[in-house]
Amino acid sequence: MAGNRAVVYQGPGEVTVENTAFPDLELHDGPGVNPKNVGRKCDHGVILKVVTTNICGSDQHMVRGRTTAPAGLVLGHEITGEIIEIGRDVEFMKKGDLVSVPFNIACGRCRACKERNTNVCLNVNPDRPGSAYGYVDMGGWVGGQSEYVMVPYADFQLLKFPDKEQAMEKITDLTMLSDIFPTGFHGAVSAGVKPGSTVYIAGAGPVGLAAAHSAQLLGAAVVIVGDLNEGRLAQARSFGCETVNLSLHDDLGEQIEQILGVPEVDCAVDCVGFEAHGHGKGHSEAPATVLNSIMTVTRAGGALGIPGLYVTGDPGAVDEDAKIGTLKIRFGLGWAKSHTFVTGQTPVMKYHRELMMSILSGRAQIAKAVNATVISLDEAPAAYKDFDRGASKKYVIDPHGQVRK
Repeated sequence: MAGNRAVVYQGPGEVTVENTAFPDLELHDGPGVNPKNVGRKCDHGVILKVVTTNICGSDQHMVRGRTTAPAGLVLGHEITGEIIEIGRDVEFMKKGDLVSVPFNIACGRCRACKERNTNVCLNVNPDRPGSAYGYVDMGGWVGGQSEYVMVPYADFQLLKFPDKEQAMEKITDLTMLSDIFPTGFHGAVSAGVKPGSTVYIAGAGPVGLAAAHSAQLLGAAVVIVGDLNEGRLAQARSFGCETVNLSLHDDLGEQIEQILGVPEVDCAVDCVGFEAHGHGKGHSEAPATVLNSIMTVTRAGGALGIPGLYVTGDPGAVDEDAKIGTLKIRFGLGWAKSHTFVTGQTPVMKYHRELMMSILSGRAQIAKAVNATVISLDEAPAAYKDFDRGASKKYVIDPHGQVRK
Protein backbone atom coordinates (compact mmCIF):
# COMPACT_ATOMS: atom_id res chain seq x y z
CA MET A 1 0.00 0.00 0.00
CA ALA A 2 1.08 3.60 -0.56
CA GLY A 3 2.83 5.64 2.07
CA ASN A 4 1.46 8.65 3.88
CA ARG A 5 2.64 12.17 4.64
CA ALA A 6 1.43 14.23 7.56
CA VAL A 7 1.90 17.45 9.51
CA VAL A 8 3.72 16.61 12.75
CA TYR A 9 4.22 18.68 15.91
CA GLN A 10 7.93 18.66 16.81
CA GLY A 11 7.95 21.00 19.80
CA PRO A 12 7.01 24.60 20.63
CA GLY A 13 6.85 26.66 17.46
CA GLU A 14 7.80 23.84 15.10
CA VAL A 15 5.79 21.64 12.78
CA THR A 16 7.13 19.63 9.86
CA VAL A 17 5.75 17.44 7.10
CA GLU A 18 6.92 13.86 7.64
CA ASN A 19 6.54 10.44 6.06
CA THR A 20 4.26 8.38 8.30
CA ALA A 21 2.66 4.96 8.23
CA PHE A 22 -0.30 4.34 5.96
CA PRO A 23 -3.33 3.95 8.26
CA ASP A 24 -5.10 0.69 8.92
CA LEU A 25 -8.13 -0.21 11.00
CA GLU A 26 -6.30 -0.42 14.30
CA LEU A 27 -5.02 2.20 16.73
CA HIS A 28 -1.28 1.65 17.16
CA ASP A 29 1.16 2.87 19.77
CA GLY A 30 2.66 6.29 19.10
CA PRO A 31 3.00 9.84 20.44
CA GLY A 32 0.04 10.72 22.62
CA VAL A 33 -1.74 7.38 22.27
CA ASN A 34 -3.29 6.29 25.54
CA PRO A 35 -1.85 2.89 26.52
CA LYS A 36 -5.38 1.55 26.99
CA ASN A 37 -6.16 2.43 23.37
CA VAL A 38 -3.11 0.69 21.87
CA GLY A 39 -4.19 -2.24 19.69
CA ARG A 40 -7.82 -1.11 19.57
CA LYS A 41 -9.52 -2.75 16.58
CA CYS A 42 -11.66 -0.53 14.36
CA ASP A 43 -13.51 -2.83 12.01
CA HIS A 44 -16.33 -0.28 12.25
CA GLY A 45 -14.03 2.30 10.63
CA VAL A 46 -12.89 3.47 7.21
CA ILE A 47 -9.73 4.78 5.56
CA LEU A 48 -10.12 8.18 3.93
CA LYS A 49 -8.14 9.81 1.17
CA VAL A 50 -8.10 13.31 2.64
CA VAL A 51 -9.57 15.90 0.29
CA THR A 52 -9.29 18.87 2.65
CA THR A 53 -8.08 19.30 6.22
CA ASN A 54 -7.91 22.63 8.00
CA ILE A 55 -5.58 24.35 10.44
CA CYS A 56 -7.50 25.25 13.60
CA GLY A 57 -6.80 27.72 16.36
CA SER A 58 -6.93 24.77 18.74
CA ASP A 59 -4.00 23.25 16.86
CA GLN A 60 -2.18 26.54 17.29
CA HIS A 61 -2.44 26.33 21.08
CA MET A 62 -0.48 23.08 20.94
CA VAL A 63 2.06 24.36 18.45
CA ARG A 64 2.76 27.38 20.68
CA GLY A 65 3.66 24.94 23.44
CA ARG A 66 0.66 25.88 25.55
CA THR A 67 -0.41 22.30 26.20
CA THR A 68 1.26 19.03 27.19
CA ALA A 69 1.17 17.71 23.60
CA PRO A 70 4.09 15.33 22.93
CA ALA A 71 6.56 15.78 20.09
CA GLY A 72 5.71 13.54 17.17
CA LEU A 73 1.95 14.07 17.40
CA VAL A 74 0.26 14.07 13.98
CA LEU A 75 -2.01 17.12 13.96
CA GLY A 76 -5.42 17.78 12.50
CA HIS A 77 -9.04 17.30 13.57
CA GLU A 78 -10.86 19.07 10.70
CA ILE A 79 -11.17 16.39 8.02
CA THR A 80 -13.11 15.91 4.78
CA GLY A 81 -12.31 12.97 2.56
CA GLU A 82 -13.20 10.17 0.17
CA ILE A 83 -13.64 6.63 1.49
CA ILE A 84 -11.12 4.24 -0.07
CA GLU A 85 -11.39 1.29 2.34
CA ILE A 86 -14.14 0.09 4.65
CA GLY A 87 -14.04 -2.16 7.69
CA ARG A 88 -15.96 -5.42 7.77
CA ASP A 89 -18.54 -4.01 10.21
CA VAL A 90 -19.39 -0.95 8.10
CA GLU A 91 -22.83 -1.37 6.51
CA PHE A 92 -23.97 1.92 5.05
CA MET A 93 -20.92 3.87 3.94
CA LYS A 94 -19.37 2.86 0.61
CA LYS A 95 -16.06 3.23 -1.18
CA GLY A 96 -16.08 6.47 -3.15
CA ASP A 97 -18.38 8.34 -0.75
CA LEU A 98 -17.26 11.93 -0.04
CA VAL A 99 -17.79 12.68 3.63
CA SER A 100 -17.32 15.21 6.41
CA VAL A 101 -15.77 13.93 9.64
CA PRO A 102 -16.96 15.46 12.94
CA PHE A 103 -13.93 16.39 15.01
CA ASN A 104 -15.55 14.71 18.03
CA ILE A 105 -14.90 10.97 17.93
CA ALA A 106 -18.05 9.24 19.10
CA CYS A 107 -19.10 5.59 19.35
CA GLY A 108 -22.86 6.05 18.94
CA ARG A 109 -23.51 3.44 21.62
CA CYS A 110 -22.92 5.01 25.02
CA ARG A 111 -25.42 7.02 27.04
CA ALA A 112 -23.85 10.34 26.03
CA CYS A 113 -24.01 9.55 22.31
CA LYS A 114 -27.59 8.30 22.55
CA GLU A 115 -28.50 11.62 24.17
CA ARG A 116 -26.79 13.49 21.25
CA ASN A 117 -23.90 14.60 23.44
CA THR A 118 -21.30 13.24 21.03
CA ASN A 119 -18.81 15.77 22.38
CA VAL A 120 -18.50 13.71 25.57
CA CYS A 121 -18.60 10.12 24.26
CA LEU A 122 -17.77 7.73 27.09
CA ASN A 123 -16.03 5.02 25.08
CA VAL A 124 -13.28 6.62 23.00
CA ASN A 125 -10.91 8.19 25.52
CA PRO A 126 -9.81 6.16 28.55
CA ASP A 127 -8.90 9.30 30.52
CA ARG A 128 -12.07 11.39 30.29
CA PRO A 129 -15.27 11.84 28.27
CA GLY A 130 -14.75 13.17 24.75
CA SER A 131 -12.09 12.75 22.09
CA ALA A 132 -10.73 14.25 18.88
CA TYR A 133 -8.21 13.46 16.15
CA GLY A 134 -4.63 14.63 16.53
CA TYR A 135 -5.14 16.36 19.85
CA VAL A 136 -3.47 16.29 23.24
CA ASP A 137 -5.06 14.12 25.97
CA MET A 138 -7.82 12.95 23.62
CA GLY A 139 -6.97 9.25 23.51
CA GLY A 140 -4.33 9.36 20.80
CA TRP A 141 -6.42 9.05 17.64
CA VAL A 142 -4.14 9.98 14.74
CA GLY A 143 -4.68 13.40 13.20
CA GLY A 144 -5.88 14.13 9.70
CA GLN A 145 -3.53 16.84 8.41
CA SER A 146 -2.27 14.10 6.16
CA GLU A 147 -2.83 12.34 2.87
CA TYR A 148 -4.77 9.46 4.43
CA VAL A 149 -6.45 8.90 7.81
CA MET A 150 -8.43 6.26 9.66
CA VAL A 151 -11.87 7.22 10.99
CA PRO A 152 -13.67 4.87 13.44
CA TYR A 153 -17.44 4.35 13.89
CA ALA A 154 -18.04 5.35 10.29
CA ASP A 155 -21.71 4.49 9.94
CA PHE A 156 -22.60 6.60 12.96
CA GLN A 157 -20.33 9.58 12.53
CA LEU A 158 -19.76 10.37 8.89
CA LEU A 159 -21.85 12.91 6.99
CA LYS A 160 -22.08 11.87 3.34
CA PHE A 161 -22.45 14.62 0.76
CA PRO A 162 -25.37 13.75 -1.53
CA ASP A 163 -23.65 14.75 -4.78
CA LYS A 164 -19.86 14.53 -5.12
CA GLU A 165 -19.59 16.92 -8.04
CA GLN A 166 -21.71 19.55 -6.32
CA ALA A 167 -19.76 19.03 -3.10
CA MET A 168 -16.41 19.58 -4.80
CA GLU A 169 -17.72 22.86 -6.21
CA LYS A 170 -18.44 24.01 -2.65
CA ILE A 171 -15.66 22.12 -0.89
CA THR A 172 -14.09 25.21 0.74
CA ASP A 173 -17.45 25.79 2.44
CA LEU A 174 -18.18 22.16 3.21
CA THR A 175 -14.74 21.59 4.76
CA MET A 176 -15.84 23.90 7.60
CA LEU A 177 -18.51 21.38 8.69
CA SER A 178 -15.96 19.24 10.53
CA ASP A 179 -15.48 21.88 13.24
CA ILE A 180 -15.58 25.64 13.00
CA PHE A 181 -18.98 26.16 11.39
CA PRO A 182 -20.82 23.89 13.88
CA THR A 183 -18.65 25.31 16.68
CA GLY A 184 -19.51 28.90 15.81
CA PHE A 185 -23.15 27.96 15.32
CA HIS A 186 -23.23 26.13 18.65
CA GLY A 187 -21.80 29.20 20.35
CA ALA A 188 -24.54 31.37 18.86
CA VAL A 189 -27.31 28.88 19.65
CA SER A 190 -26.01 28.42 23.21
CA ALA A 191 -26.07 32.18 23.68
CA GLY A 192 -29.73 32.26 22.66
CA VAL A 193 -29.32 34.22 19.44
CA LYS A 194 -32.68 34.67 17.69
CA PRO A 195 -34.28 37.11 15.22
CA GLY A 196 -33.69 40.64 16.40
CA SER A 197 -30.93 39.82 18.89
CA THR A 198 -27.97 42.06 19.54
CA VAL A 199 -24.86 39.90 19.82
CA TYR A 200 -21.27 40.40 20.92
CA ILE A 201 -18.66 37.96 19.58
CA ALA A 202 -15.32 37.96 21.42
CA GLY A 203 -12.59 37.08 18.94
CA ALA A 204 -12.32 37.51 15.17
CA GLY A 205 -10.36 34.37 14.45
CA PRO A 206 -12.01 31.72 12.26
CA VAL A 207 -14.32 30.43 15.01
CA GLY A 208 -15.34 33.97 15.93
CA LEU A 209 -16.08 34.77 12.30
CA ALA A 210 -18.05 31.52 12.01
CA ALA A 211 -20.03 32.47 15.12
CA ALA A 212 -20.71 35.92 13.68
CA HIS A 213 -21.96 34.46 10.38
CA SER A 214 -24.03 31.95 12.35
CA ALA A 215 -25.62 34.76 14.37
CA GLN A 216 -26.57 36.43 11.11
CA LEU A 217 -28.12 33.18 9.83
CA LEU A 218 -30.12 32.96 13.06
CA GLY A 219 -31.55 36.43 12.43
CA ALA A 220 -29.52 38.69 14.73
CA ALA A 221 -30.22 42.39 14.26
CA VAL A 222 -26.67 43.52 15.06
CA VAL A 223 -23.50 41.45 15.40
CA ILE A 224 -20.52 43.17 17.06
CA VAL A 225 -17.11 41.50 16.89
CA GLY A 226 -14.26 42.48 19.21
CA ASP A 227 -10.59 41.67 18.70
CA LEU A 228 -7.08 43.07 19.09
CA ASN A 229 -6.20 42.42 15.44
CA GLU A 230 -7.37 45.06 12.96
CA GLY A 231 -6.90 42.76 9.97
CA ARG A 232 -9.26 40.21 11.44
CA LEU A 233 -11.76 42.94 12.33
CA ALA A 234 -11.69 44.08 8.70
CA GLN A 235 -12.64 40.54 7.71
CA ALA A 236 -15.61 40.70 10.11
CA ARG A 237 -16.74 43.99 8.58
CA SER A 238 -16.52 42.45 5.10
CA PHE A 239 -19.73 40.52 5.72
CA GLY A 240 -21.67 43.11 7.67
CA CYS A 241 -20.49 42.98 11.29
CA GLU A 242 -19.84 45.96 13.53
CA THR A 243 -16.43 45.84 15.19
CA VAL A 244 -14.51 47.02 18.25
CA ASN A 245 -10.71 47.20 18.24
CA LEU A 246 -9.85 46.18 21.81
CA SER A 247 -6.20 47.15 21.44
CA LEU A 248 -7.36 50.78 21.32
CA HIS A 249 -10.21 50.69 23.85
CA ASP A 250 -10.35 49.19 27.32
CA ASP A 251 -14.04 49.92 28.02
CA LEU A 252 -16.05 47.42 25.97
CA GLY A 253 -19.41 48.63 27.30
CA GLU A 254 -18.67 52.16 26.17
CA GLN A 255 -17.85 50.96 22.67
CA ILE A 256 -21.01 48.87 22.50
CA GLU A 257 -23.03 51.89 23.64
CA GLN A 258 -21.63 53.91 20.73
CA ILE A 259 -22.99 51.26 18.35
CA LEU A 260 -26.29 50.32 20.01
CA GLY A 261 -27.12 53.30 22.22
CA VAL A 262 -26.93 51.06 25.32
CA PRO A 263 -23.84 49.47 26.89
CA GLU A 264 -25.11 45.89 26.71
CA VAL A 265 -26.13 43.14 24.32
CA ASP A 266 -28.69 40.35 24.47
CA CYS A 267 -26.16 37.57 23.89
CA ALA A 268 -22.42 37.01 23.88
CA VAL A 269 -20.05 34.32 22.59
CA ASP A 270 -16.47 33.68 23.76
CA CYS A 271 -14.42 32.52 20.77
CA VAL A 272 -11.03 33.31 22.32
CA GLY A 273 -10.42 30.88 25.18
CA PHE A 274 -7.56 30.52 27.60
CA GLU A 275 -4.92 32.64 25.82
CA ALA A 276 -7.02 35.80 26.14
CA HIS A 277 -5.38 39.20 26.55
CA GLY A 278 -6.51 42.27 28.43
CA HIS A 279 -7.93 45.26 26.59
CA GLY A 280 -6.37 48.62 25.76
CA LYS A 281 -2.90 49.79 24.85
CA GLY A 282 -0.06 47.76 26.31
CA HIS A 283 -2.34 44.74 26.78
CA SER A 284 -0.87 41.48 28.04
CA GLU A 285 -2.16 37.98 28.63
CA ALA A 286 -5.00 37.87 31.16
CA PRO A 287 -6.92 34.63 30.63
CA ALA A 288 -10.14 35.58 32.46
CA THR A 289 -10.59 38.84 30.53
CA VAL A 290 -13.05 37.61 27.92
CA LEU A 291 -15.27 35.72 30.35
CA ASN A 292 -15.43 38.69 32.69
CA SER A 293 -16.05 41.18 29.90
CA ILE A 294 -18.89 39.22 28.31
CA MET A 295 -20.59 38.89 31.69
CA THR A 296 -20.27 42.65 32.07
CA VAL A 297 -21.85 43.52 28.73
CA THR A 298 -24.55 40.83 28.52
CA ARG A 299 -27.95 41.89 29.81
CA ALA A 300 -29.46 40.36 32.92
CA GLY A 301 -31.11 37.07 32.07
CA GLY A 302 -28.94 36.61 28.99
CA ALA A 303 -26.80 33.68 27.99
CA LEU A 304 -23.12 33.17 27.21
CA GLY A 305 -21.93 30.67 24.63
CA ILE A 306 -18.36 29.60 25.40
CA PRO A 307 -16.92 27.46 22.57
CA GLY A 308 -13.49 29.06 23.13
CA LEU A 309 -11.01 26.45 24.37
CA TYR A 310 -10.09 26.22 28.05
CA VAL A 311 -7.66 23.57 29.32
CA THR A 312 -6.68 21.87 32.56
CA GLY A 313 -2.97 21.92 31.71
CA ASP A 314 -1.18 25.01 30.37
CA PRO A 315 2.56 24.99 31.06
CA GLY A 316 2.97 28.47 29.54
CA ALA A 317 0.30 30.18 31.64
CA VAL A 318 0.86 33.54 33.33
CA ASP A 319 0.45 32.19 36.88
CA GLU A 320 0.31 28.92 38.80
CA ASP A 321 -3.49 28.88 39.01
CA ALA A 322 -3.90 29.34 35.27
CA LYS A 323 -1.50 26.45 34.64
CA ILE A 324 -4.24 24.10 35.89
CA GLY A 325 -7.13 26.03 34.38
CA THR A 326 -8.09 28.01 37.48
CA LEU A 327 -9.03 31.55 36.41
CA LYS A 328 -10.12 34.65 38.33
CA ILE A 329 -13.65 34.76 36.97
CA ARG A 330 -16.26 37.12 38.43
CA PHE A 331 -18.75 34.32 38.91
CA GLY A 332 -20.71 36.43 41.37
CA LEU A 333 -21.44 38.90 38.58
CA GLY A 334 -22.80 36.17 36.35
CA TRP A 335 -24.87 34.80 39.22
CA ALA A 336 -26.28 38.22 40.06
CA LYS A 337 -27.30 38.74 36.42
CA SER A 338 -28.86 35.25 36.16
CA HIS A 339 -26.65 34.36 33.22
CA THR A 340 -26.68 30.97 31.54
CA PHE A 341 -23.27 29.52 30.64
CA VAL A 342 -22.75 26.79 28.03
CA THR A 343 -19.21 25.43 27.72
CA GLY A 344 -17.29 22.52 26.25
CA GLN A 345 -16.62 20.87 22.91
CA THR A 346 -19.31 21.34 20.30
CA PRO A 347 -21.46 18.27 19.52
CA VAL A 348 -20.86 18.59 15.78
CA MET A 349 -23.40 15.96 14.78
CA LYS A 350 -26.19 18.04 16.30
CA TYR A 351 -25.72 20.66 13.60
CA HIS A 352 -23.68 19.49 10.63
CA ARG A 353 -26.46 18.13 8.40
CA GLU A 354 -28.54 21.29 8.63
CA LEU A 355 -25.49 23.47 8.05
CA MET A 356 -24.56 21.32 5.03
CA MET A 357 -27.98 22.03 3.54
CA SER A 358 -27.52 25.75 4.21
CA ILE A 359 -24.24 25.62 2.27
CA LEU A 360 -25.58 23.56 -0.62
CA SER A 361 -28.59 25.87 -1.00
CA GLY A 362 -26.34 28.94 -1.08
CA ARG A 363 -27.77 30.34 2.14
CA ALA A 364 -24.52 30.01 4.12
CA GLN A 365 -21.31 31.58 2.80
CA ILE A 366 -18.93 30.34 5.46
CA ALA A 367 -15.78 30.10 3.28
CA LYS A 368 -16.14 33.78 2.37
CA ALA A 369 -16.79 34.77 5.99
CA VAL A 370 -13.63 33.10 7.31
CA ASN A 371 -11.48 33.87 4.23
CA ALA A 372 -10.78 30.23 3.33
CA THR A 373 -7.31 29.98 1.79
CA VAL A 374 -6.25 26.75 0.06
CA ILE A 375 -2.65 25.56 0.50
CA SER A 376 -0.68 22.40 -0.20
CA LEU A 377 0.46 19.99 2.51
CA ASP A 378 4.03 21.23 2.11
CA GLU A 379 2.91 24.80 2.78
CA ALA A 380 1.39 23.87 6.15
CA PRO A 381 4.43 24.73 8.34
CA ALA A 382 4.60 28.26 6.87
CA ALA A 383 0.84 28.63 7.25
CA TYR A 384 1.10 27.77 10.96
CA LYS A 385 3.60 30.60 11.35
CA ASP A 386 1.42 33.06 9.43
CA PHE A 387 -1.63 32.07 11.47
CA ASP A 388 0.33 32.54 14.68
CA ARG A 389 1.22 36.07 13.52
CA GLY A 390 -2.49 36.83 13.18
CA ALA A 391 -3.21 36.24 9.49
CA SER A 392 -6.90 36.74 8.80
CA LYS A 393 -7.26 33.47 6.93
CA LYS A 394 -8.65 30.00 7.47
CA TYR A 395 -6.02 27.71 5.99
CA VAL A 396 -7.42 24.73 4.09
CA ILE A 397 -4.83 22.04 3.32
CA ASP A 398 -5.33 20.25 -0.01
CA PRO A 399 -3.05 17.19 0.27
CA HIS A 400 -3.71 15.77 -3.21
CA GLY A 401 -4.27 18.92 -5.26
CA GLN A 402 -7.96 18.17 -5.82
CA VAL A 403 -9.45 21.54 -4.93
CA ARG A 404 -10.19 23.93 -7.79
CA LYS A 405 -8.67 27.35 -7.10
